Amino acid sequence: MSISKIILVFVVFWTGFSSFAQSARVKGIILDNNNQPIDNVNVSCSGSSAQSDTNGFYQIKIPADKKVIIVFTHVALKKAAISVTLESSEDYEFNLVMNDQQEQIGEIIVTANKRREVQGITVINPEVIRKMPGANAGIENILKVLPGVNSNNELSTQYAVRGGNYDENLVYVNEIEVYRPFLIRSGQQEGLSFTNTDLVQNVDFSAGGFQAKFGDKLSSVLDITYRKPTKFGASFEASLLGASLSVDAVSKDKKWNAISGIRYRNNSLLVKSQDSQTNFKPSFVDVQTNVNYQASAKWQWSFLGNISQNNYQYEPLTRQTKFGTVDKPMALSVYYEGQEKDKYDTYFGAIKTTYKVSDNFTLKFIGSAFHTLEQEYFDILAQYRLGDVDATIGSDTYGDVSFTRGIGSQLHHARNDLDAFIVNAEIKGVHEWRRNQLEWGIKYTRESIRDRVIEWEVIDSAGFSINPPIIDLPKKDQPYFPYTGPLVPYQNVRAINFNTINRFSAYGQWSRKSYVGNNEIWINAGMRMHSWEVLGALEQGKSQFVFSPRAQLALKPNWEKEMVFRISGGWYHQPPFYRELRNADGVVRPNVKAQQSVHFVASNDYSFEMCSRPFKLISELYYKSLTDVNTYTIDNVRIRYAASNVAKAYAQGLDFRLNGEFVPGTESWFSFGYLKTEENSEGKGYIARPTDQRLKFGILFQDYMPTIPSMKLYLNLVYNTGLPGGSPSYSDPYLYQNRLNDYRRVDIGFSKVLVDNAIGKSKTNWLGNFKELSVGLEIFNLFNNQNAITNTWVRDVYSKSEYAIPNYMTTRVFNVKLSAKL
Repeated sequence: MSISKIILVFVVFWTGFSSFAQSARVKGIILDNNNQPIDNVNVSCSGSSAQSDTNGFYQIKIPADKKVIIVFTHVALKKAAISVTLESSEDYEFNLVMNDQQEQIGEIIVTANKRREVQGITVINPEVIRKMPGANAGIENILKVLPGVNSNNELSTQYAVRGGNYDENLVYVNEIEVYRPFLIRSGQQEGLSFTNTDLVQNVDFSAGGFQAKFGDKLSSVLDITYRKPTKFGASFEASLLGASLSVDAVSKDKKWNAISGIRYRNNSLLVKSQDSQTNFKPSFVDVQTNVNYQASAKWQWSFLGNISQNNYQYEPLTRQTKFGTVDKPMALSVYYEGQEKDKYDTYFGAIKTTYKVSDNFTLKFIGSAFHTLEQEYFDILAQYRLGDVDATIGSDTYGDVSFTRGIGSQLHHARNDLDAFIVNAEIKGVHEWRRNQLEWGIKYTRESIRDRVIEWEVIDSAGFSINPPIIDLPKKDQPYFPYTGPLVPYQNVRAINFNTINRFSAYGQWSRKSYVGNNEIWINAGMRMHSWEVLGALEQGKSQFVFSPRAQLALKPNWEKEMVFRISGGWYHQPPFYRELRNADGVVRPNVKAQQSVHFVASNDYSFEMCSRPFKLISELYYKSLTDVNTYTIDNVRIRYAASNVAKAYAQGLDFRLNGEFVPGTESWFSFGYLKTEENSEGKGYIARPTDQRLKFGILFQDYMPTIPSMKLYLNLVYNTGLPGGSPSYSDPYLYQNRLNDYRRVDIGFSKVLVDNAIGKSKTNWLGNFKELSVGLEIFNLFNNQNAITNTWVRDVYSKSEYAIPNYMTTRVFNVKLSAKL
């Protein structure tokens, strides 16, 4: 079926749903002075009326885009009235405490969190992010529930979007691009995400077809805005996994405001639930601040700073992993010696100033610096025993290894050091006139990398040291005849790189809102350019240059149904970052080309009412054609590139998300995604890419007990079909197209709200010092599913076989949490 026919089917299908008028909605809970819910309160506005239920909950539809008055009346209490102005389809929560002493009349000024339907951006509520359970709670934890976003590693904050890899996602905080450490190879080493969720105001996410103002990556954009406090406040959270503290501060003259946070994380509770028994001493700490200064009515300054120190000390002891089938169960037992000591220290600072030249012209300057000091030191000897498991029920040795198929050892050594310093300077402008907007920007980036790579691995199987297959052995009948040649490591990477990369980029884009008859239409068209040169490599680097035209078109028909149709796409380039320039031997190849992707995205947003509550169905169809692909392999969260452009690829799929109030007063969503992505390297034919996650199903659900509304439930469910399982070192990936088992995970959280000033008057006892106070219980991996992240490949010299041993992730883990706001 052609693309045009598919789009036509979408249009015809979704137009059959029920209507949703141009309106807004106010909802909340009504309490008395004793914090008890009040039922039968009459709520009226502009001819519409509603009543509160036994839990004090009410909701009323009001006209949008104009000032209206909402009146609350009750036979035994004094009247209350508020005036409010909301935008179309906007929700506002207003919680009221009624009394029998005096009437309450007031006006509420609402700054609407406008939905970015036109740009195809998903807006995520920060409160949902903070409350939703997850082994790595935060923004990335919520992203993994969205369709098209995939991850099968709960210890990692990294994610893949629509067939891309972890390095293809842009992340901005206050319009400032942020970076991750380079060397991290395992999710359990990551520690903390850059983004502190306690400081967040808005979270916008685009999974493809994004505008030219966003940078040069192939897959997605995560655009985060930190809040600007208006008064003093503080929040605190503590659990068995760590703690966080944030403070809001405002000067007396209101010109200065700052929000700062400190976090501590310890993953030992999660790591100790894995197959490997370890001595694990992690220490992940970061301090972050965002300071704002209003110099004048036209001039604003801000500073964003972050210091992160991640110390990872790991001493594995033993491991036993059972795998195989019911008829032929097998087990791998490993005994370890040695330890790993890794350290990742990052320092980030950025200054942003905004000057309003006139009512229609705004200038911005952003300067930032990122410095990371990273080291990976480890010597680990693993002595393994591979065999069949006794599956005879009632046997004295049931579950033990009854027959040994192979024994051997592996010695891993590394002394890797990296020092990277990245500076950026950018000027941006915004011009507005009538219904048009012109945005432009110019940016210079300098990346200075000092990198030493020393890694080797020795493999011994049944007393025979295994040479890598790239060594030309004089005899082919090993091990039955002695080999007299030199012994070499199975893997050996040694390189020292001192490189500087200079980049110049610029963009310009035009946006316009117009009308075709009574139908609203939005147009966005833009162009990016990027020029770069790699210096200091063994071979001469050449200056390279790319153009990226992009466009979006959105139509909102003047129908009784609330719908928005969008088409977006363009050419997207990803000039290679340092990791993409370094090949498997650790050598930098300066003339690696930018990977290119052509995006096409067709989508529909449909808002409707069901059971008198608002819902939205978002449907997206996408296709990406990739050329000059730099192929790679994934080991946990470490990506190793071939540093060559010898492949082409494609990604295609469908994404659906239904969100709304399945439970009155709460927002939940269900998402489903289908993805197929394949690559063709050097004309060998198409095979699945490492991120070929075919099916995705996710649920984010909130609920509360009707009789005890302060008792809340949060559910996070993800189901992904299995990823490709990878291939052994030096092996042709075309020969290893096995897949891991499906990834299934459910995290659930229960919370008891002790204090919430938003729905009631402060308590007169010591609890009155808190604006919010809650305690909770979280259960990670509720059904104790065994999920694998990668395979460990064990080679047996006698049988000349290789076994893929799954590396399982965390089992069921319990956590308790305390949250408070002052």
